[in-house]
Amino acid sequence: MERRSMLRSRGIAGIALGLASGLVFGAGGAVVKPLLEAGWTPGAAAFARIGTGALIMILPALWAVHFDLRRIWRARRTVLMFSLFAIIATQVAFYAAIATIPVSTALLIEYLAPVALVLVAWVRRRRAPHAVVLGGSLLAIVGLVLVIGPGGGTLDPIGLLYAGIAMVGLCVYFAMGESGDASVPPLTLAGCGFVVGAIVLGVLGLVGILPFSAVFTDVGYFGTTAPWWVPVITVGVVSTAFAYVSGVAATVRMGERLASFVGLSEVLFAVVIAWLLLGEVPSLVQAAGGVLVVAGVVLVRLAGSPAAR
Repeated sequence: MERRSMLRSRGIAGIALGLASGLVFGAGGAVVKPLLEAGWTPGAAAFARIGTGALIMILPALWAVHFDLRRIWRARRTVLMFSLFAIIATQVAFYAAIATIPVSTALLIEYLAPVALVLVAWVRRRRAPHAVVLGGSLLAIVGLVLVIGPGGGTLDPIGLLYAGIAMVGLCVYFAMGESGDASVPPLTLAGCGFVVGAIVLGVLGLVGILPFSAVFTDVGYFGTTAPWWVPVITVGVVSTAFAYVSGVAATVRMGERLASFVGLSEVLFAVVIAWLLLGEVPSLVQAAGGVLVVAGVVLVRLAGSPAAR
């Protein structure tokens, strides 16, 4: 009886942490968008977020492996792939997307990654997926058409393209998770990935490959104005470091499967926060499309397909 009560308490705590992680993750786009509107390039904004997150997470990342750098070195390929695709490509592309299209739209496209993996697996294996997976994928695609189609208004095609690139980065992240490389804990992988990401982005900016431009002035912040460094610290500490740590802690307490569904709350929080802070009010057609996208992704994950797990 006592064990059951303990497990229930851990589950409730896990859901609470998962929702908190989804909330601060979802707020990240709305916090950064005023920087982009003020003249920051996506590369500079991503570097500020990733660099701040790296400073906060490096010690917890090392502590998780008891400061054994050999374990990190043995997993260097995994760390590098995670950093290049799941962090750099995803973040820079997402920021480039929300510079021209609504935050919620970009996030919905990015979260179609499980559906994209199902379609890729279908083409590679030449075998139709389970009916539930196929139905969920079709539902999500119809929802996406409603979000970005004629009924949803005119959206910048370049912004949609960048959102698609962010989705590809998320696909790589999911595929890496499916490969099952457990040589380093998730917290270590995230922390070291941010360190590598900050270094790579810094080098790309110094040599001029990635445009770096920042305007150090007051920007919009939760309905008012604040110095530029306030949203930078907020997104780096809260929407990055705290979000990843709380997300890992939530997964430990409630399991990967439930955590993957609770993580979809990020989309809902992103819509609400962008509505309140940026005035990005979705139309009824877009809202209906967003519901279909989330429902489709839920069906894909419920079916337990290897690509979406």
